[in-house]
Amino acid sequence: MKIRTIAGPAALLLAAAAVSACGSPSESGGDAAGGTRLTVWIMRDSVSEDFLTRFTADFRQQHPDTTLDVQIQEWDGIGEKITAALASKNAPDVIEVGNTQVAQYAAGGGVADLTAKTTELAGADWLPGLAAPGRIDGKQYGIPWYAANRVVVYHKDHFAQAGITAPPRTRDEWLAVTAKLNTGGRQGIYLPGQNWYTLAGFVWDEGGEFAVKDGGKWKGALDTPAVQRAMDYYGRLQALGKGPKDSDEAKPPQAEVFARGDVAQIISVPGGAKAVEKANPALAGKLGFFPVPGPTADQPGSVFTGGSDLIVPAASAHQEAAYEVVKALAGEQWQTELARAMSYVPNRTGLARVVQDNEGTAAMAAGAARGRATPNSPQWAAVEATNPIKSYMTAVLTGTDPARAARAASDSITKTLGS
Repeated sequence: MKIRTIAGPAALLLAAAAVSACGSPSESGGDAAGGTRLTVWIMRDSVSEDFLTRFTADFRQQHPDTTLDVQIQEWDGIGEKITAALASKNAPDVIEVGNTQVAQYAAGGGVADLTAKTTELAGADWLPGLAAPGRIDGKQYGIPWYAANRVVVYHKDHFAQAGITAPPRTRDEWLAVTAKLNTGGRQGIYLPGQNWYTLAGFVWDEGGEFAVKDGGKWKGALDTPAVQRAMDYYGRLQALGKGPKDSDEAKPPQAEVFARGDVAQIISVPGGAKAVEKANPALAGKLGFFPVPGPTADQPGSVFTGGSDLIVPAASAHQEAAYEVVKALAGEQWQTELARAMSYVPNRTGLARVVQDNEGTAAMAAGAARGRATPNSPQWAAVEATNPIKSYMTAVLTGTDPARAARAASDSITKTLGS
């Protein structure tokens, strides 16, 4: 079942979201009233109902011969669904995908090469954490859409009570501030031992990688001095709180721990503050944000960038029309609208100004300029499934020789990436 969203009232958009999983791209093509109909797959919660209403109406006005059939997809099981669609002859025309998933989809050969469009789309200004994962072997398959990354969420009262008047700007200063906060019954920071996305930023700041491509093959790279330096810093920061060494931020949910009121800082996307305030409404208005500090004060630390890219399936019968959708969604007007509506980081550094009035998003945008993504291997998802990085972190934090733990984790990554 399909719902046409052009000139669509809110009720139709809600209906489209509810039944989108039933839709098939097989009907993409001519519209009953003439012109072209494009099927667009957007993930649930990526956009608001209001944004989608306004975008589809504007696109119809700018392209009167094109109808957009926007279908809301669920994240659960989406990998298999997109892989099947790309291998078919009736793929959607535009698909939103996770930025780190582009390599997986492009490996099958079903994604259109959009390299020739990068200049027109201001590709030189794209966030590296979105652009790099979309580029495989020098070709741009994924077009950056929006980004999100971790920042430090802090309890303003705890900072004031400790006499801290400004957030730290360097990693050394961050350690000193956190140690000052870690007194009495207060944790300077709640940092679980397996928060590997946070470790990733420290690894990149030290010049290390989780995996590298050597002679056309990927191999694990945890067994390097750079990674050991990063892990040493992580361990010193983690020790300034009571975070468990053998679990991640989901076990227990760190927002619930922070909501108890005795934690000064957590590392989270800014939206995590809403979960904290929901668990403890008394904290509303008491939470602040700052970018993860870097080695020096001149720029924030590196961070893992999550978010989405847009791809055009090679099987789309309407390549140019599909590109026009991508161009609009990735362009300045709708990037600005999306960032403000959803508190996302826009896809290019030059648009960070549009979120400066939102403290959490502004901190996120500052970090995003130094954002990176996981190794651009089609097999990286398989590494995350077993995640030897988490095991490595716990091993080091509980006393295992760091070099030995790193070699074991690197060997595991190499084996998985080569399978």
